[in-house]
Amino acid sequence: MTVDSLIQMLQVTKEYRGVPVLKRVDFTLMKGEVHALLGENGAGKSTLTKIMAGVTERTSGKMLMGGREVSFSSPAAALANGVAMVFQETSLVPSMSVAQNLYLGDEKLFNRLRGLYIAAQQFLQSLNFNVDPWATVSSLGAAKRQMVEIARAVRHEAKVIIFDEPTASLTPEEKHHFFGLIQRLKRRNVSIIFISHALEEALAVADRITILRDGELVATDRTSKFNRESIIQAMVGRQLSGELYSRKERKIRKAGAKILSVQNLSMGAMVRNNSFSVYRGQITGVFGLIGSGRTETAKIIAGIYKRNYFYGGEVWFEGSPVRYRVPRLAVRDGIVYVTEDRKVEGFFETQTIAENIFMGVLGANIDKSVIVGVSQMKALADQWIRGLSIRATDGNARVIELSGGNQQKVVIASSLVQRPRLIIFDEPTRGVDVGAIAEIHQVINELADDGLAVMVISSYLPEILNLSDRILVSRLGRIVEEFSPKQATEAKIMYAAVH
Repeated sequence: MTVDSLIQMLQVTKEYRGVPVLKRVDFTLMKGEVHALLGENGAGKSTLTKIMAGVTERTSGKMLMGGREVSFSSPAAALANGVAMVFQETSLVPSMSVAQNLYLGDEKLFNRLRGLYIAAQQFLQSLNFNVDPWATVSSLGAAKRQMVEIARAVRHEAKVIIFDEPTASLTPEEKHHFFGLIQRLKRRNVSIIFISHALEEALAVADRITILRDGELVATDRTSKFNRESIIQAMVGRQLSGELYSRKERKIRKAGAKILSVQNLSMGAMVRNNSFSVYRGQITGVFGLIGSGRTETAKIIAGIYKRNYFYGGEVWFEGSPVRYRVPRLAVRDGIVYVTEDRKVEGFFETQTIAENIFMGVLGANIDKSVIVGVSQMKALADQWIRGLSIRATDGNARVIELSGGNQQKVVIASSLVQRPRLIIFDEPTRGVDVGAIAEIHQVINELADDGLAVMVISSYLPEILNLSDRILVSRLGRIVEEFSPKQATEAKIMYAAVH
């Protein structure tokens, strides 16, 4: 144990049903440092940090904190010893307000509601987080929920804060405030573990970087010793970055027949007179900042939200006007929406991979007399596990046991089994590693090559520029600009999104 080290993990191994996900990993966190923990989905990053935070128990090995061996039986025990974790998928209580979630555990404050909300508002403002303390968590979008999760960890004044994909839902401005917060915490001698798939962020904010691959430690050193290419090569064992988001010349697909026409679509203040079209055999990219109405528009099309009853506009699908009351009717017609929030809306976490994929079949089948065959369910799961390279022991693995990227692949599989003619991907690679990004992009491209109409909603400009055959920009609830990928630049798209 070195003088300045705060946490040491020694030869830590973790097994699930006899299968190791961590293999004799050593890890050291120094006092007051920002330490980036990188690797593909399934590499063991979240498992290692969950052991530190008391979420799961190690199978073997030691954890030292302040020179003494510790083993936390719960997150509360870890927090009592100064270790807090901000999860990739938030762990807030949906029915409670933002303020109540922030001060959960300080029940004495709940008797003074006015004081509770004033304290919460002042604290959130000190972090430059624009969140209403009176709002219930269930009413918040993914970005706001992430802010509350971060604020809750900071409020506990922990010695160690573990951030698991903290910026995945944040806008550029919110990310700027978050990185400023990290620097303030560092000056207070707080140690930060930063898990991110945005490698540029890790290179910008971290003092040291540790890389895991297939549950094993492959590299750890000062950040100055790494660049993007060397990190990716260590993560995946091969060169990959050269093609992932390159702007090399590629063939732009020609538009097929018009499959979707949206005219003057409106829903409250979020969607305002929105009009655009989508064509077969093309990927239509939709870029917009949070609050631009892009997700709400997609959910109206898919029957999840309802447009205004009067003056709500029109949606035409395959030449016929449609107004879906529930998503099942949209799925029946061939419209499938792949959610941006996989944990809340995408899967049943305690069910197996096979059960989740078969749920997609049941959702698309109007015949209530259908009988679920176990052998059919297993064969279907095996097919998609191979087809999408889902890393799991078999189809009987529970989805909650999978990494974020593999969970996303299960969501995509359960959508594709519904045989859509129009598929809408909302942030398809949020919280997904570089290897899985390439695989998901390949799936999206193959769908368009096969003649399907594909919409991709994304906040990441390189992804929009790399995938799209045409680019739409959403602002203030409607599409305001259309670009050809050949003429589009990040600067032009961002200018359209904010002006």
